[in-house]
Amino acid sequence: MNLPNKLTVSRFALTVAFLAVMFSEVRFHETIALVLFSLASLTDYFDGKIARQHKLITNFGILMDPLADKILVCSAFIAFVGLKWIPAWMVVVIVARELAITGLRLLAASKNMVLAAEGFGKHKTISQIVAIISILVYHSYKEWGSFGTAIFGFNLIWGPWITWFEPLAIWVAVTLTIFSGVLYLWRNRQLYLQDL
Repeated sequence: MNLPNKLTVSRFALTVAFLAVMFSEVRFHETIALVLFSLASLTDYFDGKIARQHKLITNFGILMDPLADKILVCSAFIAFVGLKWIPAWMVVVIVARELAITGLRLLAASKNMVLAAEGFGKHKTISQIVAIISILVYHSYKEWGSFGTAIFGFNLIWGPWITWFEPLAIWVAVTLTIFSGVLYLWRNRQLYLQDL
């Protein structure tokens, strides 16, 4: 197994560890969850970069890399619903979009077609990761003492900046999720409308 694929597999393991820590009672569990999620997000960046640079793209990576991404992100958002950190309807929108696009790609594969990722899809993924990290920071920065307060509790006119950045990041992620999903379904509508 090459390095990019090892990084992809590690993302599954980090997702399990992230979820276990999120619902544990260990001290600083929110901070530990933040570190684990951040590491998992970095593996997503580096496995693709290494695979492209060194021509290590494999069928395993093509299948498992996006799957690992979706499981990581959806697991985090679903966990946040369980903790009442985010409204359930927002997570339903995010998960429904991922399932719809995965279904569309499976339909394309059955017709021997490959649907490439689009720019808005990549921006959507980045916005979701930023939203998740901001939620974790919002719930953990006070554990970091004076350092956390100095960086994330810095008061602006509207109070500590993380308190307004967190909901903003969530709304940006949900908006881009909806927009990118609708756009992707519309651009590839011939796949599911041609038999009507």
